[in-house]
Amino acid sequence: MNSKRQSWYKRLFAVRGMGQVVTVSVGLIVMCVVFGIINPTFFSGKNVANLLRQIAPILLIGIGQSYVLITGNIDLSIGSVVGMSCMISATMMTKGINPWVAVLLTLMCCLIVGVVNGLLVAKCKLPPFIATLGTMTIARGVAQIVNNNYNTDAIGDGAKGFRDFFYYGKAAGVYNTVIIAIVLWLVFNFLLSKTRTGRHIYAIGSNIEASKLSGVNIVATTTKAYLVSSFCSCIVGLVICATSGMGTMDAGNAYEMYAVAASVIGGVSTLGGQGILIGTVIGASIWGVLQNGLQFAGAPVAIRNIVIGAIVVISVLIDVIVRSGKLGKKNKIEP
Repeated sequence: MNSKRQSWYKRLFAVRGMGQVVTVSVGLIVMCVVFGIINPTFFSGKNVANLLRQIAPILLIGIGQSYVLITGNIDLSIGSVVGMSCMISATMMTKGINPWVAVLLTLMCCLIVGVVNGLLVAKCKLPPFIATLGTMTIARGVAQIVNNNYNTDAIGDGAKGFRDFFYYGKAAGVYNTVIIAIVLWLVFNFLLSKTRTGRHIYAIGSNIEASKLSGVNIVATTTKAYLVSSFCSCIVGLVICATSGMGTMDAGNAYEMYAVAASVIGGVSTLGGQGILIGTVIGASIWGVLQNGLQFAGAPVAIRNIVIGAIVVISVLIDVIVRSGKLGKKNKIEP
């Protein structure tokens, strides 16, 4: 029996990034208990439902950023694509275009950003920081210019079905926003863990030169990762539009930070080649619980931002130290 348990543990922790997932899961449970003790309302049914709906968009953009980070790159355009999605969809709906046609056209526009990012990074060899910084600025400019540098009017009663689908509706007592996040997580987790494309994404992040020699199409695979990021950002923009009932030019501001937070806290390495999407769920949950719990504890917004930022920096620092082998070298030198 003991040998079976040991083999089960070995298989579990052999999965790349699982060790940190287990660690942060314990941290998440501890945080929930602490915030529940500070304010028992934290565990009320209403707050839990709102918390899940708050976590869902962070999970979605975290999925997109995780795909890109695993390839060894980064996507800084996420927040601007969210804003672009919100503004384009809302502007079209206020002009009388059918909401679902607006959704389709908005998705096409956002996916163009993903293609451009992939080509700039993989084919043109631009550093991902510079490439996505450029598209970040362009996408935010599109969000601003699409309605002549103004937020849109209310999208109207004709978009009720759109708003219910992306935010207000429920199924089996669960908000549609949460269901959308779960379904997309299942799809993208399958693609990452069970398909050839997923294996190529990990391979590129682990060793891009070896991947080339193995016949991996670097441009196509990198572009697919950026497409996933743009797709998820588009969905979040639609959720924000459905939530507010209008388009706002600053929608998605700082969301690239939230995306990185959800990914790296959950064990996705910024150095590439490591991480699993279940970790992104935990990372997004920690972000949501911290924001929600500190709010219940009466902490100001500035303190919440400082705590989240510190956790992200510490998570990346630990990842860099572990991946560079400095801890192991120290242990070998010391008696």
